[in-house]
Amino acid sequence: MQLPIDITSLPGALQRRRQQLAARIDLPVILWSGGSPSRNFPANRFPFRASSHFLYFAGLGLENAAIRLEAGKLQLFINEPSPEAALWHGSALHPNDIAAFMGADSVHPLSELAGYAQPAVTIPVQDQATLALQVQVLKRDLPPAQALSGGDHQLAAAIVDLRLTHDQLALSELRQAGQVTIAAHLAGMAHTPSAKTEAEVRAAMESVLTAADLPTAYASIVTVHGQVLHNTHYGHSLQAGDLLLADVGGETATGWAADITRTWPVSGQFSASQRAIYELVLAAHDACIAALRPGVEYRQIHLLAAQTIAAGLVELGILRGNPQSLVERDAHALFFPHGIGHLLGLDVHDMEDLGDLAGYAPGRQRSDRFGLGFLRLDRPLQAGMVVTIEPGFYQVPAILEDSDRRSAYQDCVNWQRLADFADVRGIRIEDDVLITDQGCEVLTAALPTDLEQVEALVSQSLCNPFASPTTTLD
Repeated sequence: MQLPIDITSLPGALQRRRQQLAARIDLPVILWSGGSPSRNFPANRFPFRASSHFLYFAGLGLENAAIRLEAGKLQLFINEPSPEAALWHGSALHPNDIAAFMGADSVHPLSELAGYAQPAVTIPVQDQATLALQVQVLKRDLPPAQALSGGDHQLAAAIVDLRLTHDQLALSELRQAGQVTIAAHLAGMAHTPSAKTEAEVRAAMESVLTAADLPTAYASIVTVHGQVLHNTHYGHSLQAGDLLLADVGGETATGWAADITRTWPVSGQFSASQRAIYELVLAAHDACIAALRPGVEYRQIHLLAAQTIAAGLVELGILRGNPQSLVERDAHALFFPHGIGHLLGLDVHDMEDLGDLAGYAPGRQRSDRFGLGFLRLDRPLQAGMVVTIEPGFYQVPAILEDSDRRSAYQDCVNWQRLADFADVRGIRIEDDVLITDQGCEVLTAALPTDLEQVEALVSQSLCNPFASPTTTLD
């Protein structure tokens, strides 16, 4: 592995995080990095991604490693690379060099971990082989991470408290992920006129990430079927009149994510119906961002988006009635079924391995309402948080063709008028936003959302397929 030597502030920042954890929990903590599962035979493995909780305190994506934290000090447990590993994967850093870089107080072979494990608390990792090792070393069963109890739950709550807001090192990484992801989206727009399939646009976008040595933070969504919220099939052809929804984000070497969505016309020009819906979604996007500041409830931001979308759909003649009443009835969720966004950090949906422990403030639970059940974040905003804002409009057959829902909302949906917008399968506009002391900063603002600018970024390539976007990343 190569160390991220350009991040000179890493050891000091990691030490501060460990001290902050020690101030919140006085139990010894062991965190495992995890391993890489095999795809279809042992030597053919999926790319490795370390546990985010391990990464937060260790800073490096070390495979098959563990750290023990106590009183702000860190012990690293990792084996020396074998000669066989060097044969196949090249030379690797010695554990002493890794320990020195991350500011570890001592380094030990992984086999010695059991001698330091009683007592200790932990968070279970995702891969089953490492989970079995955790159980063996700790000599106790571990429930799923979202159902932790006792000291393990105390640890999870302490980590949530730390990771809800970001230090300067984290923000630097999030900005880097955002900037490269912006370039990827610009490349996707520029490549669209010469592309024949979704896969070709995806390739253009991900090639920018790859060239910057960033993996994707999640499976890219690049589709003309934007009504499928997490569509990861890329074989559809691009046709004039289609909208292409691209939800693509990169991840830095130390694990920090970006998450951006833009929707643009394949032809370079929105139709009148597409323009109307795009402007409506953008109005919700802009209203929500304008309202972000410390102390504001994120649920209220979601309801602001719902109210804006409902009001716009009434104005367009798709919905009938009073917008506030329509939102109270969840009628907006027929077209905007998901939440307005989520936490962003080391995980693209930050800390969702812990269930709703991070997303929901203590004492709060998910609603069973149609219009609120998919809300991923229900907390007052704090300075230092990074959240996504991603309103959308979708015509999802499973929702709109459901007989019970059609019956429940028959009085407030003008189905005949909705047919005039048949060329709008799905539109989403998403940005990453830092909550500041006075308001907010859109970390991904360099990527335009303005309709005319989006059209220009696509259509300027029609005359010259090799033209580069003129928008800069400043």
